[in-house]
Amino acid sequence: MTQRHKIRKSVNRAIGPTIAVLAVLAMIGYAIFGPTGLYAWGDYSQSVEKQRVILADLTKKQNELKNRVNLLDRRRVDPDLADEYVREKLGVMHPDEVAIPMEPDAAE
Repeated sequence: MTQRHKIRKSVNRAIGPTIAVLAVLAMIGYAIFGPTGLYAWGDYSQSVEKQRVILADLTKKQNELKNRVNLLDRRRVDPDLADEYVREKLGVMHPDEVAIPMEPDAAE
């Protein structure tokens, strides 16, 4: 065998394991540095905390809106809320105005 033939045979034998090692290194690199890798977990936990704060705010707002809807129910409308809503929509209530509800006895 010639020297050239031995080198070619050695290179051909090394190609398979080299490709396998590169594939394993690529997978390890992706597992560490990829978008769902180990370094991304810190970002995910921060993102989850931010989303929980937003969720708590939205839940609070949803509960406030549910309460307002219940107060505007046709069968049992809160008169003060209806008055406030109508005045606001008609534009007769100024932003600095404070509505003080009066007791029915005090009006007479």
